[in-house]
Amino acid sequence: MNRYRPFRSELVCVLLLGLFCTLFSTPLWAKTAVDFNPNVDFSKYKTFVFIGGVENLVMLQLDPDVVNDRLHHDISQELAKKGIHEAQPGQRADLVIRYWANPSQQVNVTTMGNWAPFAPYIGSYWSFLYNDVSAASVKEGSLIIDLIDPRTKDLVWRLYLIRKMVNTDKDWKKTDEELARGFENFPPSDTEKEAKKKERAAHPPNPSQPQ
Repeated sequence: MNRYRPFRSELVCVLLLGLFCTLFSTPLWAKTAVDFNPNVDFSKYKTFVFIGGVENLVMLQLDPDVVNDRLHHDISQELAKKGIHEAQPGQRADLVIRYWANPSQQVNVTTMGNWAPFAPYIGSYWSFLYNDVSAASVKEGSLIIDLIDPRTKDLVWRLYLIRKMVNTDKDWKKTDEELARGFENFPPSDTEKEAKKKERAAHPPNPSQPQ
């Protein structure tokens, strides 16, 4: 019987390693996540306007002005790499950029904050990934960046940054890096669009969910 003990120990180690890899390879533990509308022609977007954050950001106990300035700079920089520039005063922008926070406690986002003319977009096809990220943010909190088409008032692309957020230079540097990594896949490729169409087909919208 003793000769089988080393084998059992090795087997247990392999099973535990496999479980560890499975848990930490799921989307819930990703530091960045991207969702988008696969039916949109992203090549038509050339300009944007930055409208700042939803009021519920104050629940994270961060300085809204610091967050606003930092994100405005970072997003402008990343979009400029894609040939999309901030609209001039009086110019109609192709995209509206908005950000908001999902705090590290579960809340009903439909009843908090000032969403202005645009919805929170947590229903329809957008609910699948949002629900996963919300589950992760119960532990860490997430910052959500929305790219909205102002003509149709539809959300076309969304970036989630999932992490513990505090107002320090060290954490902001990591946030900058994660934001840049998230924008690497903007706009989505044709292959990514096809994969997203299959994902949405597998997770049809629930008519009872709010937009």
